[in-house]
Amino acid sequence: MGHQVEVDQAFVQSPEHRPKPVISEAGSIPLIDLLPLFSDSTATAVQATLVEQVEAASRDWGFFQVINHGVPVELLKAAETAEREFFELSEEEKKKVRRDEVNPLGYYESEHTKNVRDWKEVFDMVVHEPGVVDVSGLELKNKWPQVPLGFRETFEEYAKSVEKLAFRLLELIALSLNLPSQRLNVFFEEQTSFIRLNHYPPCPYPDLALGVGRHKDAGALTVLYQDSTGGLDVKRKSDGEWVRVKPIPNAFIINVGDIIQVWSNDKYESAEHRVSVNSAKDRLSIPFFFNPASHTNVKPLEELVDETNPAKYDEYNWGEFFKTRKDSNYKKLEVENIQITHFKRV
Repeated sequence: MGHQVEVDQAFVQSPEHRPKPVISEAGSIPLIDLLPLFSDSTATAVQATLVEQVEAASRDWGFFQVINHGVPVELLKAAETAEREFFELSEEEKKKVRRDEVNPLGYYESEHTKNVRDWKEVFDMVVHEPGVVDVSGLELKNKWPQVPLGFRETFEEYAKSVEKLAFRLLELIALSLNLPSQRLNVFFEEQTSFIRLNHYPPCPYPDLALGVGRHKDAGALTVLYQDSTGGLDVKRKSDGEWVRVKPIPNAFIINVGDIIQVWSNDKYESAEHRVSVNSAKDRLSIPFFFNPASHTNVKPLEELVDETNPAKYDEYNWGEFFKTRKDSNYKKLEVENIQITHFKRV
């Protein structure tokens, strides 16, 4: 008789949300080459093409991959190595930097998405220290582990480099909305951005659990690096099918978050996504969540609203929204966590 796997019900997705055995890789998310951004002599036509590509990807998918993005390959490899070494530490060692009710930064192993536990462990750090992540105004310091050596230096350098890329992408998105390139930068002067390290161990029942359940990202932009394992699934807008994102070496996956959906007054849509796990190998990823200042009141941008295209959302405060969302991910609540649809005008 085969060995019976013990199934922990906390991880089990309801039947309609369980991953199907085969997921389409056809018609995968767009790939955009950012090399023109780094060329001084770039013709305006080439820049315009880049803006058009970002516009089409943000409108049709809410997701795209970028190559030649300006973040050095050696830095990507160093970050991936440091992440792997951290998650290979003993539980006892990792728990020295475990998050708590007061400081949500550091190591954590029981995150919930839509009230089902995720098959993963994470480590969170703010991009700017001391960081304020929500409306509570609490100034947070990163919980840097003593080992692996060089962990802090690697991720401080990684944060600076990816933040530069995030601003360049934000400017392309502004241009794609026919706004001045720097129009959105002002919201990020006291940004609440953070970096998460995700580790998805092999799962004995990958047909029942998910690494991260289906969700949309609450912030402005997510800039994600992933290893070669694969597992990120994006819900295709055209037919609602789940599409597996094929890992491209040294690329970043970019997705438009809820805030850009609201700013754009639904021209762009934050896409639903999830992470499938597998029984054979683990997976690592590093999302950079590019988020505005906690005092930002989010609403459709006035330049994009008029009589024929009225505002589709009521204004909401980002810091309050994020605090409510974060609290529900920390504790299992019996209510749906906060969504931008709660601010949608009928």
